[in-house]
Amino acid sequence: MTKPSGCLSPDHSLSRRQMLYGLAGMAGGLSLGGLSEPAAGEVLSKQQKQVLLIFNDGGMSQYESWDPKPGTIFGGPYRSISTSVPGTHVSELLPHTAKQMQHLALVRGLNTKNPSHGSRAQAFDGQPKNRGVQYPAMGPALASFLHRPESPLPPSVLVKPYSGGFDYKSAGFLGSKWGTLMLGEGRPPVHMQRPTSVTDAANIRRNQFRESANNRFTKGRRTAETSAYAHSFDMAEQLMRRGDLFDESKITARDAERYGTHKHGRHMLLSRRLLEAGVTFVELRSYHWDTHSSNFDLHLTMMGGFDKPFAALIEDLAASGRLEHTLIIVLSEFGRTPKVNVGLGRDHWPQAWSMCLAGCGIQGGSVHGKTNARGTWVDEGQVGYADLFHTYFHALGLESHQTEYVNAGQPLPVANEDAGPIKTVLS
Repeated sequence: MTKPSGCLSPDHSLSRRQMLYGLAGMAGGLSLGGLSEPAAGEVLSKQQKQVLLIFNDGGMSQYESWDPKPGTIFGGPYRSISTSVPGTHVSELLPHTAKQMQHLALVRGLNTKNPSHGSRAQAFDGQPKNRGVQYPAMGPALASFLHRPESPLPPSVLVKPYSGGFDYKSAGFLGSKWGTLMLGEGRPPVHMQRPTSVTDAANIRRNQFRESANNRFTKGRRTAETSAYAHSFDMAEQLMRRGDLFDESKITARDAERYGTHKHGRHMLLSRRLLEAGVTFVELRSYHWDTHSSNFDLHLTMMGGFDKPFAALIEDLAASGRLEHTLIIVLSEFGRTPKVNVGLGRDHWPQAWSMCLAGCGIQGGSVHGKTNARGTWVDEGQVGYADLFHTYFHALGLESHQTEYVNAGQPLPVANEDAGPIKTVLS
């Protein structure tokens, strides 16, 4: 299977005409193929495969999460608890997630070698061999193969703390239309609401004028920046049609209790709603996992904000049937050191750590890899970031060694060719 880059293939984005036609129907209730926007998203999400990446920036401790070693020299103060899968235990900081383990797969054999924060790029691009081009990050990469042109929302969305915007660089050689729309603090882009004084007809004329001006300006000087500018308008206008996604008054009392009112819980719930609306790739990013000091206190807090909403998310996706076509990835940059430092922290440790998968193409309840009794090294099933990337593609039904990008006529592998999928966690 070969995938053209974004600049070569116009088949995977809404055309300007489609977008303007949709905007013209705003006053009377937008429609897509005879369906209301929410209903259209419902149908689309059932027809396509989707991805949710939960990225815990800085490094979740494997000892305090997926691979506890209680009672050992490096194990720390927290116990391990049984899960819904007999014989599989996790940290007591994950009591709600433990009840969903039948849906989850654990990879406990990661050795990603790089202890620096620069490993984030390797986690996101499949560690391809250097070919002198900027590879796309995971969101644009997977979305470029999975996104349907009739989808009413951007292909790749990042929900994160702090500022938002449009990250066109994340798409690499695919081109800016595959860039990532970042929702800072889970809020819609600023000025998303159109002034009531601007009619539908006037809005269409304004967009036509903007397009004409853009084309005139970029004639003979097209750059990634100007293309990104134009695509950011398109993405914002797509989101204008789904302002209800950001209306927290629509959150039910049940969801508020299960997901919580704290930031990570709200963002987890928004991520679920974005998937339900039809977004192909959603990334949920949280910070402050880099626990060089007070590791145990910080993980008590951070895991408390992760555990309950994550379990609620898995439970909801399973109950609705969405988990069957949604790949869930819970990932960090690396793990934390076995040795506790003088500040009661754990430092960077890429040599032996863990991550979690669920959903589409994943064998629930499975465990790959094993660390030694103290958790210092991988004893069995050692894998790296590139193996994970191949696994994502296979779980989504894409044979990673036969799937390629095409950049300006040049075929490029989707991940390092020397790696391969982790078959023990694939269904």
